[in-house]
Amino acid sequence: MTDKTSATGTTGTTSTTDTTGTTDTTGSAIRHTAFGDGTPIVLIHGYTLDHRVLLPLEPAFADRPGWQRLYLDLPGHGTSPRLSGPASAGALVEAVTGWIEEQVGGRPFAVVGQSFGGQLARAVTARFGEQVLGSALLVPVVRWGADRALPEESVVERDEDLLARLPAPDRELFRYVMARHTEESWELFERYVRPGWHAHDQAAAAELEADFLLPHWPEHRAPQHRGHHLLVTTRQDALVGWRDQLALLDHYPRMAATVLDGAGHNPQVEAAETVRSVFGDWLDALRG
Repeated sequence: MTDKTSATGTTGTTSTTDTTGTTDTTGSAIRHTAFGDGTPIVLIHGYTLDHRVLLPLEPAFADRPGWQRLYLDLPGHGTSPRLSGPASAGALVEAVTGWIEEQVGGRPFAVVGQSFGGQLARAVTARFGEQVLGSALLVPVVRWGADRALPEESVVERDEDLLARLPAPDRELFRYVMARHTEESWELFERYVRPGWHAHDQAAAAELEADFLLPHWPEHRAPQHRGHHLLVTTRQDALVGWRDQLALLDHYPRMAATVLDGAGHNPQVEAAETVRSVFGDWLDALRG
């Protein structure tokens, strides 16, 4: 199915062709949204969200033609049905890698992963090796539960009147994943975060939460990857923190790392211009 749409970030508008399709892999249908033509770049969102949380990156491509952006909705997220079997980190890796084999084939490609999608992106890089040009990891999951090193402070601005007006379920998620509890941040949350949150399969999410980490770091079973990589973390990330992710630098010799201040677990939403700047630099490095 092909239709015309426009992808708008927090600043600027890019008119593109939106191609959506489904591919049957390991008993699931992964739905994706595609913009542009050229070298594939696979973008993988986080847990209980959908591809819309990554759309603020789109303006970075406005003056960088030659990239085909493939935004996935993971199984059980967005418009993609759940896996036919139990949901787990390992099962989602198999679904995503199967989708890439069918859709990308043997072409070189890049991968972007946000939060839980960052764990999947790391597995994709380990699986496909030199076929992967590089990865951009936005607040990637590295550790979970009590093993995480989390910041003591995760809020930099709070509007109590706003919080009091919000529905309780939305308020709790908003407070957890955003560092600025303001009207502006709420509008961004409503546009990019909330839709996916309300669309996910809750039963599948509960299964995934119980089997959330891969049994081994993907990097431990693969050689160092010498492509260009980007790591973005934030000082106020209440979900994954920022210290644990720095250990990834040892495996990716060409990884640039940025630790932002004043943003939470969705920096591409909450600090879009800053993230797009370093993301654009990464895209340029991939072109060499």
